[in-house]
Amino acid sequence: MDMTKPFLGRHVYGLAAIAFGLITLVWHNFNTWQQVRPLGNVSHPEILIYLAVTIELFGGISIQFPKTARAGAGVLGALYLIFAVLWVPFIVATPLVYDRWGNFFEQFSIVSGALIVYAMAAKPVPRLARLGYIFFSLCVVSFTLEAFYLQGTASFVPRWIPPGQMFWAILTTLAFALTAMALFSGRFALPASRLLTVMLLGFQLLVWLPALFKVPHKLISWAGNAQNLAITAAAWIVADFLAQ
Repeated sequence: MDMTKPFLGRHVYGLAAIAFGLITLVWHNFNTWQQVRPLGNVSHPEILIYLAVTIELFGGISIQFPKTARAGAGVLGALYLIFAVLWVPFIVATPLVYDRWGNFFEQFSIVSGALIVYAMAAKPVPRLARLGYIFFSLCVVSFTLEAFYLQGTASFVPRWIPPGQMFWAILTTLAFALTAMALFSGRFALPASRLLTVMLLGFQLLVWLPALFKVPHKLISWAGNAQNLAITAAAWIVADFLAQ
């Protein structure tokens, strides 16, 4: 990825990392903050929390600049990979509960974005970037399988948007499915990745940003915004990669 070109995906990715760091610094609630929940079971989790904050802030700032983008992507990808792997014990314990898988793939989609930036910065490694692309495509399949919780998905849709919450839950699920097929087949992959990015931005504007004004005292409002922004950025990075 030519870091001198105006591809915005990695910049949004960096902003999401900074948001993650600040939220983690302010909130020490291990029960509701998805990324750090498993750390609540270890001794002196505060040390790990501050380490994660340092990495997220360093990585989020570093990835903004061409000369340090690879370093920023490397440390962020490693950190988010740890967060993803921390969900594996929950998957092993309850493999038939898809929510565990969904949480893993949400984190892993963010890892995929970092992998692509890392691979295409400085001396590009196209095969490694392609691997990140495939990983992200698998995560989109997981987003499609969230249809198991269609009622829950519908509950996130604002009631004021016509024609109804379930309509949009079904439509977005179909959109994820079509995007996954486009990414794996290679046909219409670029427009599909761009439309996916737009849809995720829609989630940000219509679902998560309003939550900050409705319930600003709840961690989920802030964490949801950061998480959705990071996944949006990963989709944006995939579109930037395909554009080249």
